[in-house]
Amino acid sequence: MDATTQRIFRFAPSPNGFLHVGHARSALINHDLARKTGGRFLLRIEDIDTGRTNADYEQAIYEDLAWLGLTWEEPVRRQSEHFGDYESALERLAADDLLFPCFCSRGDIARAVEGREGDWTRDPDGAPLYPGACRHLPEEEVRRRLAAGEFAARRIKIGQALAQAATLIGWREYGDADEPRDVRAEPGVWGDVVLSRKDVPASYHIAVVVDDALQGVTDVVRGVDLMPATSLHRLLQILLGYPAPTYRHHSLVLDEHGRKLSKSAGSKSLRALRAEGVSPQTIRRMAGLPAGIG
Repeated sequence: MDATTQRIFRFAPSPNGFLHVGHARSALINHDLARKTGGRFLLRIEDIDTGRTNADYEQAIYEDLAWLGLTWEEPVRRQSEHFGDYESALERLAADDLLFPCFCSRGDIARAVEGREGDWTRDPDGAPLYPGACRHLPEEEVRRRLAAGEFAARRIKIGQALAQAATLIGWREYGDADEPRDVRAEPGVWGDVVLSRKDVPASYHIAVVVDDALQGVTDVVRGVDLMPATSLHRLLQILLGYPAPTYRHHSLVLDEHGRKLSKSAGSKSLRALRAEGVSPQTIRRMAGLPAGIG
């Protein structure tokens, strides 16, 4: 990255629950780094899974971040308003023969690997690696099934995609430190991952890559739990001709049992802590961060 380039950071929560201290850590790190470097801080609402999001949670995001003292640029990008951008990227991959239709349900895949769970490879999210049932379907059968109204998810041909990238894939990583290191990507561990399906027309993977490129994000700062996804994101960036951001996968806030905080686990929300009288400065300490930048 050129030293004169203004750095752009972003915080991208999903409005499917209230923010907790773990979210505050990520948002504050991004905001602090933007101020420290004279960069820009963007807020993005990742609401592409419209069935699991709602306006009340989105409004709560704005309120919680403002309470923490964060400011961001307007307008805020909302993924649900940019389906066309994601479809354009998918069409580019399809034009390069890097996608294939898959008619398999999660149940079909589970049955295909039934009895082999102990030795069947899983992707970084813990799902069984796709067994390839639809990868080589005859074109005539695909056309017939689509014409009959069957919906097909779109999966990437991971082997072909790696061959087309034809380069050593990696990224510059900072972690919790200021000294960078080079990390080698391993996108193959995801297999023929889904990039779109019926209920979500663009997966997190394709949407976040497109969003970061279109918003000019130079520094992706997020939890270390998302580090495996970066391997796949770097592959997609190369295939789509997008620039490579630098990455900082920071450590997570853990509960008393050593588990990461999460909405699904019912971790106490920022608004609940605020109602108890906890201050923004205390939230910074709970998030393992020093006093804010003045």
